[in-house]
Amino acid sequence: MTTLPALCLIAVPGRRRRTLELAKEIESRGYAGIYSPSPFGNMSLCEALSWQTDKIPFGTAIAPIYQRTILDFAQSAAVMHEVSGGRFRLGIGVAHHPSHIRMGVTPGKPLGDIRSFVERFRAQEGLGALPPIIIAALRKKMVALAGEIAEGVVFANASLSHMGTSLAALPDAKRNDPHFFIGNMIPTCISDDTEAAKAVNRRTLTNYGFLPNYRNYWKEAGYEAEMAAIEKAIAEGRNADVPACFSDKWLDDNSLFGPAGKIREKVQAWRDAGVRDLIIVPSSAAGNQMKALEEVFETFG
Repeated sequence: MTTLPALCLIAVPGRRRRTLELAKEIESRGYAGIYSPSPFGNMSLCEALSWQTDKIPFGTAIAPIYQRTILDFAQSAAVMHEVSGGRFRLGIGVAHHPSHIRMGVTPGKPLGDIRSFVERFRAQEGLGALPPIIIAALRKKMVALAGEIAEGVVFANASLSHMGTSLAALPDAKRNDPHFFIGNMIPTCISDDTEAAKAVNRRTLTNYGFLPNYRNYWKEAGYEAEMAAIEKAIAEGRNADVPACFSDKWLDDNSLFGPAGKIREKVQAWRDAGVRDLIIVPSSAAGNQMKALEEVFETFG
């Protein structure tokens, strides 16, 4: 039996009860996990999942380390870890400049801030057991830090062709340990209309082109020409031209799109590249998150 991927789930306002019902269905269908990005309160969603599900692993992917105090993070995480029977994973990261503005924070150096967070988080006492920590990473120094101090690493919008290089920053023992989480949140649009699916993923990924840390990662991954074109467009005030700067080759390397058969093949390709815990982030060319999940269910059974 083929192992199913994990799925991304977001508690969109007005659909939160339905989101929990979908979580139960995801669990009953045997998917590998449920992971939620930061919009709309992923810590709150995960607390609900600790009560509303019974066996599926779940976690944040990711919770920005600046959005709560260390004690608040630890208290909430300890509750979810205990109530869920150890199924919760705390995925953390430094997030990006627009998020820092919204949170009203001035971050320090990413590596130092993450190391400090993990040390202070684990130093909390009297709360009960704390969950595993998964660190969000793009470039090799953060991957190496995850291998040193955490129980896993999670990428988002990573390049398949570059994954071997990224994972080489992990110690062999961690890379080969089935209990060490290696994940990637991958934008996915399933449709027989390949061009429509590509257009959806391009829209999904466009905002990341405006983030310098992502552009630096994609330069490292071999997409210097695409990133140079994006930087030129931004510098000249041609923001509307940014989506067209992403080549089809880049899009195929960083997302999943097209018919169900192709999606299943590419999921296996990601596993072959060392990503044990691939997380499908579903979008649809024919509807919202609910429709996208229906298409995922049809694809994987």
